[in-house]
Amino acid sequence: MKLAYKLYSKENPEGNSNPPDQANILILHGLFGSSKNWVSIAKKLSLYGDVYTVDLRNHGDSPHSEEHSISIMVEDIKEFVQDHSLQNTILLGHSMGGLVSMLYDLLHPGSLKALIIQDISPRPYPFAYDKEIRSMRIPIDRANTRAEVDELMREVLPDAFIRQFLQMSLERKPDGGYFWKLNVEGLSKARYMFEDVFLPDMSSRTKALFIVGGDSPYIKDLDRELILSVFLKAEIETLAGGGHYIHYTHASQFLDRIERFIKGVLD
Repeated sequence: MKLAYKLYSKENPEGNSNPPDQANILILHGLFGSSKNWVSIAKKLSLYGDVYTVDLRNHGDSPHSEEHSISIMVEDIKEFVQDHSLQNTILLGHSMGGLVSMLYDLLHPGSLKALIIQDISPRPYPFAYDKEIRSMRIPIDRANTRAEVDELMREVLPDAFIRQFLQMSLERKPDGGYFWKLNVEGLSKARYMFEDVFLPDMSSRTKALFIVGGDSPYIKDLDRELILSVFLKAEIETLAGGGHYIHYTHASQFLDRIERFIKGVLD
């Protein structure tokens, strides 16, 4: 599948294109997200190379499909890397995008320069997003304003932060009303996408940084042991007080840690 993306090019003093010894940084968003979630981070990371923020299938401007799994998204990313002739690639993935990034690395050993994973572990996760799906199934095709859409969603999904996150994929129709760019029905049928992704004997020697939220429900004590047993050159950084969206809630600390890691990888 040909994925939609945004490119944030590295600007060199001579005005030349990105030299081959620089990094290509590929950012993969989480479930219900898109490339829109990573604009600020991408702009700052373009100091170190070309940055590609990708819309995974069924998200953003990428095509919709009835097929949605971690393994098939790995194939999409493989196609993307080949189509753009990317070398010295650093994969940065959040949540679902982190699972895709980890599996890509494990299935293509030695192909990545480095791996950066935000708040997810190489294990099965339940599909705990029924409220999100229900809130996006509410008819909004005749809503007049975003505030009206938000009020409708609030009855199903009380968490204002999550509603705002979802509404980044909300678009207004030319003739009035709104629609979701997300493939809501397709994603609702992919309830098992987070299960049986990783095999017990998988391991990687890619340089890796795992950044996790200190208060995140996605990372348990056993996850830290698991990460280090699978990714043999990994380091884990915990952002105190952070949850699952630390690239937003703790953006400065998040970016600072990533920059230090990338500098070390490129030295």
